[in-house]
Amino acid sequence: MITSYEIYKLYLESDKKSLNRKPTLKAYLFDDIWKFQKLMRKLEYFTNCKKNRLYRLYLAYSYRKMSVKLGFYIPINTFGPGLSIAHYGPIIINEGAKIGMNCRIHIGTNIGTSAGFSDQAPHIGDNCYIGPGAKLFGKINIGNNCVIGANAVVNKTFTEDSVTLGGIPAKIISQKSSNGLLTKGFCKSLGNI
Repeated sequence: MITSYEIYKLYLESDKKSLNRKPTLKAYLFDDIWKFQKLMRKLEYFTNCKKNRLYRLYLAYSYRKMSVKLGFYIPINTFGPGLSIAHYGPIIINEGAKIGMNCRIHIGTNIGTSAGFSDQAPHIGDNCYIGPGAKLFGKINIGNNCVIGANAVVNKTFTEDSVTLGGIPAKIISQKSSNGLLTKGFCKSLGNI
């Protein structure tokens, strides 16, 4: 969670590395996903650090507007550093979900609660790759370095690290980790890399 300006800058740098973004004029003008992620991190900073309430309202309005444009419903403070959104299109995350560092998430993903329980959302570990169309529901935990396959429906806990989940309902289909499927913009042991 962003609790200081230094951590805010660290999150931004980690996200930029995970997205493989270069500071070019084209990226500044036309890269809506990078603009969205920067706006999300700025809103998190102004919300968590209780900075300038009026400007925070403006950021919240801008964030909502851009979310609708891109098809995202991603509440603030749900993702750790190193987030990489692959494409714009429908992505829905429940505000109770917690996703670790270096997550790569694709279009059509839904991370939600159990029916009728607004406080039972998934917790997903670090360095996880979430494929297109994946659905994760309920009070479940997913280990670190996991791959959630395309169109998988995950409704139970998988605490094993470095596995691939797939199917409806999801089960372990491989012992393959997320290495090579995402760029790690942040590393706990080394700091920002």
